[in-house]
Amino acid sequence: MRRTFSRAELESFRDAVVPDLLPTRPGQELRLLFVGINPGLWTAATQTHFAHPGNRFYPALLQAGVVTERIDPAAGLTEDERDRLRDRGIGITNLVHRATAKASELDTAELKEGGAALTALVERLRPRVVAVAGITAYRTAFGRPKAVMGRQPDQLGGAELWVVPNPSGLNAHETIPSLATAYGEVARAAGLLVDS
Repeated sequence: MRRTFSRAELESFRDAVVPDLLPTRPGQELRLLFVGINPGLWTAATQTHFAHPGNRFYPALLQAGVVTERIDPAAGLTEDERDRLRDRGIGITNLVHRATAKASELDTAELKEGGAALTALVERLRPRVVAVAGITAYRTAFGRPKAVMGRQPDQLGGAELWVVPNPSGLNAHETIPSLATAYGEVARAAGLLVDS
């Protein structure tokens, strides 16, 4: 059931933190770690990554075949939905953990600190593939001003590193089909999808 929030309610979640979606049980292997820029206010309000109704993350995963059941995160993921993602080998984190209305509210120092923290997390959890959703944030966080979308030449903490398009509805250059193509590519690299 979709929830709605007033502007004042959403503003009350500024600077809140959303827990990472990571393996919690034995046997849950982290194969693909998606990395957002930082939580939006709707994400903070629902404690669910990529939760804003205009975000195309979950529809793109479904279209790509990365998940097989529709997920509507606008009211927050259920624990069963979280476990299905974990059991599939999918994790989600952010470069910066504090919620803002727009990613442009983050400064360079926060993004660089986030890049260092992400590297440490990846070294500890050892996913096969890391997919950072947002080229500008990636360039800033890792000091790679000329980086392009797609697979990166360097690994991150031993994982294959990709930069994929940000699924935010504010990213008007992307569509659900174009996001599905990019997310399907990283899912194949992580062994989650097999071409028939």
